[in-house]
Amino acid sequence: MSGPREPRVPILMYHAVAKAPNDATRALSVTPEAFSEQMALLSGSGFSPIGTADLARGWRTSGPLPERPVLVTFDDGYEGVHRHALPVLAEHGFAATLFVSTGWLRGEHDTGGGLDEMLGWDQVRELATHGVEIGGHSHTHPQLDQLSDDALRFELLRCREIITAELGVRPASFAYPYGYSSRRVRGIVREAGFAQALAVGNVLARRRQGPYALRRVTVRRGTGIEEFEGLVEGRSIARTFARDRALTKGYAMVRRARQVRRKAIRSRV
Repeated sequence: MSGPREPRVPILMYHAVAKAPNDATRALSVTPEAFSEQMALLSGSGFSPIGTADLARGWRTSGPLPERPVLVTFDDGYEGVHRHALPVLAEHGFAATLFVSTGWLRGEHDTGGGLDEMLGWDQVRELATHGVEIGGHSHTHPQLDQLSDDALRFELLRCREIITAELGVRPASFAYPYGYSSRRVRGIVREAGFAQALAVGNVLARRRQGPYALRRVTVRRGTGIEEFEGLVEGRSIARTFARDRALTKGYAMVRRARQVRRKAIRSRV
């Protein structure tokens, strides 16, 4: 007789929440109205949003979790997370996680890479005081698996250092830029002091994925409320993201070939 089915948890990946996003962020943004409707659906369906560290800790220690856990996560650090998303999260009493690329945020660490209007550190601090977990998303948002070990460690440690200095709390969670990782990247993320990390994958998260490869599902501007309900309930995810998976597999082959060429060039130097 088989044991109980392993629970699957929807980890939602948002980026910008904006009324008028620019071309660089439009596809992966949602309108404030759509975000409000989606959070209302979670509330009405009995979901309990928790932080990334809470889920990982619960799975690591077999500790208690809510009956219907869900994670609401935001990548990069767009200003609309504070302006539009925070009031909705506060209205419902929802936890969330914001993964920041520290070199993209406004302030003394800004490298100028932000794709749209970005958060400032005062706003990040306010988000944190309202129960939003602040995690790392690298310093300049590169494809981590294409970096040398030294460059990779710089991205991780600089990100962790800035968040710790600005918030007074060391970040425990990390999200891979673009969702790209590898065994080498995951090992160095662990060495850098992050206790768990999120990828993409567009499937529901399971404990067996391991704390450094938890999968998320993408919420974007074209995600209607019926499709959103299907995502959080685990219905039709494979069909919804079939084209994304085909493109991802093709691009993964290109990126692996680039890595092989880089290694060959470095070995000749």
